[in-house]
Amino acid sequence: MTEYETLTYDRKGKIGYIMINRPDALNSVTDQFEDDMEEALLEFDIDEDAWVCILYGTGRCFCAGADIKQRFVNMTPQSRARRARGNSPDHRLGRSINWKPVIAAVHGYALGAGMSMAAECDLIVASEETLFGITETKRGVPGGGVWAKVSAFMPSKIATEMLITGEPISAGELYRLGLINRLVPTGKHLEAAEELAEKLLKTPPLASRAGVRITRRSWLHSVADAQMYNQPLKLHLSEDFQEASKSFVEKRPPEYHAR
Repeated sequence: MTEYETLTYDRKGKIGYIMINRPDALNSVTDQFEDDMEEALLEFDIDEDAWVCILYGTGRCFCAGADIKQRFVNMTPQSRARRARGNSPDHRLGRSINWKPVIAAVHGYALGAGMSMAAECDLIVASEETLFGITETKRGVPGGGVWAKVSAFMPSKIATEMLITGEPISAGELYRLGLINRLVPTGKHLEAAEELAEKLLKTPPLASRAGVRITRRSWLHSVADAQMYNQPLKLHLSEDFQEASKSFVEKRPPEYHAR
């Protein structure tokens, strides 16, 4: 298996495991993380011995979103380009070769980029304490790409509330609304995901992958539309964007001026 800086890929039997491994930073997303995740998902995709994958995080949470200092305050040229590009419609699981199912095993927090990753997965298992949020809005950038993924499976004004407020929603509420497949006690998310993976392994794999392909299509076009709408706005160049990031790092209330 390939060694990665921010995560690990392993396989047990026919189940692949991608573990997000930045626990000291709440598994927050950096440029290196983006590159590692792309490669790890590709490694699973072409691993003929892996038929299903479980994506999970180590430490206190699944993923608390972007690393604010690295991705927003101290932006590299790559970060700036990624902000301008937005959520690519063919990124990660939308660019699959073999369309094998991926299960998100979520605990703690799935915020911003963390919720985006979970929403891309074909099935979601979450522990009861988990909070989900489209927190891009609070950082001063569009969260439309995440909303597009969520609303494909949870047609509800709650998704709109998540987008325009940036406030987190409990796993219990999202389970009630149908975004989450299994709601389990704290600490049982990985075990429950493995049970669900074993159920998938009992189905004919090609038929299962055909189902994966058609259901992923349901959000790919919406994400593309969101990207086309958001890109010209260039919110990553706004004063509000800079203030959102600086106030978060400086731990003070933000002062926005809608410019």
